[in-house]
Parts: sequence; C-alpha cells; structure tokens
Amino acid sequence: MTHYTDGVFAAVDLDHALERVAGGNETEVYRSDDGRFVVKLKGDLGSGVTAALDEARRMRDAADRFAACLGPRHSIPSFFLLARDDNGRVQVLVVQPYLADSHQIAQLPLDRLSRDERKALANELDGVIRHALRHYRRHGEMPDLYGRTSASSAERTHNRSPRQLPRRLWSFLVERTLLHSHNLMWTGGSAGRAVLIDYDFVRRGPLYRFVYFLTRYFLFWRDRLVILLRLRLGR
Repeated sequence: MTHYTDGVFAAVDLDHALERVAGGNETEVYRSDDGRFVVKLKGDLGSGVTAALDEARRMRDAADRFAACLGPRHSIPSFFLLARDDNGRVQVLVVQPYLADSHQIAQLPLDRLSRDERKALANELDGVIRHALRHYRRHGEMPDLYGRTSASSAERTHNRSPRQLPRRLWSFLVERTLLHSHNLMWTGGSAGRAVLIDYDFVRRGPLYRFVYFLTRYFLFWRDRLVILLRLRLGR
C-alpha cells in the first residue's frame, strides 16, 4: 500500500502520513497507523471554512439518516472533522472504525463459503434490502449499497468522463449486484453481519435523484433473484 503525507491528516496522525487502502467514485480512504480507524477524504470538495462546514453538516445528516435506516446491526458510526490541507483548502474528513477481519462482499470467494455461511449472507442481504426499500417508500431516497472503486484520482477522473458513460450505465444496470458490492462489508462466519461503510448522499438535482432511486428500487428485485440463485441454491 502507498502512504500519503498531507497536513490535512494532522488531527488524526502525528506525522501527517496515512496508508491509502481504497478509493471510490469520489473518496480516498486511508487507515490510521494503529489500524483502528479509516479516514475518508473527498479532495475535490475542498473549499473555505463556511462551505466546508455546510458540507460537513449535510454529510453528517445523511449518515445519520442512513444509519437509522439500516439500524445498528448493518451500520457503523461516522465522525466529521474539518482540516486544512497543504494547498490551503478546508476539507471534510470522515473518521470511522476500521472493520478488521472483514471483507468487501465484492471480494468474497462465494464458492468457498460453507452452506451455512452462504445462508447467513443471504439473510443479511435480504435484511439490508428490506430496510432500504422501507426507507425509500417513506423518504424517496436510500443509501448506496453498491459503490465503485478506483485505484487513483486519475482513474476516478477518467471513469467520470463522458466517453465512459456507456460503460458506467452497463455497470450500473447489469454488473453491480449486491454480490459485487464495495460499500457492504461481511464480518464472516455463520453469525456474520453485512455492514454499510459508505454513507454518501446523491449530489444531483431532484429529477436525477428521482430516476436514480426509482431505478435502484427495481434493481433490488433483480438482486433478490441473484441472491436466491447464487447463495440459497448455489447456482
């Protein structure tokens, strides 16, 4: 793994250097030196103090809503800090507990899981879907249970280019089932939990949000079929 050094980490690390462990559609994810926490940074959103504070409040409110949506079994706490980076911009840092000995569901070797483990995972995913659907029917939104990954900020910029739109749509509509989720972690075993680690909200207008969440609503029924075939029936 690569270590990154920036004054933005001063509040959580003495030498300002953290190990990068993952990256998403908007976020870089780092791990603290003691392995107890992850620190998430959206470098593209750096701004002044007032704007960063407003953004931190929006992110906190969304995290609270989605954690309440899924309940304590499927969620973790998020803490928000403001810090100035080496370029003088104020950034929002999100600090969460690091789930040691857990794995992204996308990385699970499903064929190697026991029958009891597959059944437990299927039950957990069904529970997460039920919570998300209930929240959507009440509030018209839901947490992102899927997520995307990126190896670097350059790859993230490339993936968001207009030329990549057909590939993104194909991934969104076909490839990214819950069994390919990067935002859900599996703690393992027959008593394992499926835990959401990303609490971002959709940063688009009302029409985009309406279409996006409605599409997600219907894709959950596809996911339930995939869970039935892949985990419960082993096909």
